[in-house]
Amino acid sequence: MRIALAQIVSTPSPEDNLGLVADGARAAAEAGARVVVFPEATMCCFGVKLGPVAEPLDGPWAGRVRTIAADAGITVVAGMFTPAEDGRVHNTLLATGGEVEASYEKIHLFDAFGFAESDTVAPGTGPRTIQVDGRTIGLTTCYDLRFPGLYQELGDRGAQLVLAPASWGAGPGKREQWDLLVRARALDSTAFVAACDQADPVTAGRERGKAPTGIGASLVADPYGAVLGQLGAEPGQLVVDVDLDEVDAARKAIPVLANRRF
Repeated sequence: MRIALAQIVSTPSPEDNLGLVADGARAAAEAGARVVVFPEATMCCFGVKLGPVAEPLDGPWAGRVRTIAADAGITVVAGMFTPAEDGRVHNTLLATGGEVEASYEKIHLFDAFGFAESDTVAPGTGPRTIQVDGRTIGLTTCYDLRFPGLYQELGDRGAQLVLAPASWGAGPGKREQWDLLVRARALDSTAFVAACDQADPVTAGRERGKAPTGIGASLVADPYGAVLGQLGAEPGQLVVDVDLDEVDAARKAIPVLANRRF
């Protein structure tokens, strides 16, 4: 399966960001990708009030993404914000196009490094997988990368590829942690992991601010933890062919899902 990671710098404008989605989906389809992954917070960058931005999954922003996916003939996975019942929002992944229509609400909220995502974001309640061309793909978001149990659960559910859109916070050691965690989760789940981060806003002439706004370095790791491709800090698109049949061989060679006791 050919996949594309569209590393962008989201703006505070959901309308402007739809243009980035359209451009990325078109480029991915022209490259022959079956799935294009955009970062967490594609709808609107962190650092602004999310309540006024959030829309339901049947709202106009998600509807435009559906049209973009249909026009390009590709499955699009992109981060957005949807209203939660308690007045907060959900940090949501929309997966649409190519006979896919699903969503995932981020389970693990980024209450770390002095940031409190849970102040404004309500957690999701369960894992989610989708089917693309008969293959099972897991959905995760950013801080989820620090929790191996979720990736193992997705592996138990048959996921051969796990997507991880992110808006990774900058700071000392954060790039090293990003690389390590993506590769480790591939080993934990013996699956491919495709992690698409927001590009570093500095590379687009913007300031980072205090919110987690991305460092770039989107990458794809194979079930043995090897990096198949990685971008730099600036906006760009990474296209990688993943042989999902390798997952069965990896799970026979390193049966960590079957052997684990806790």
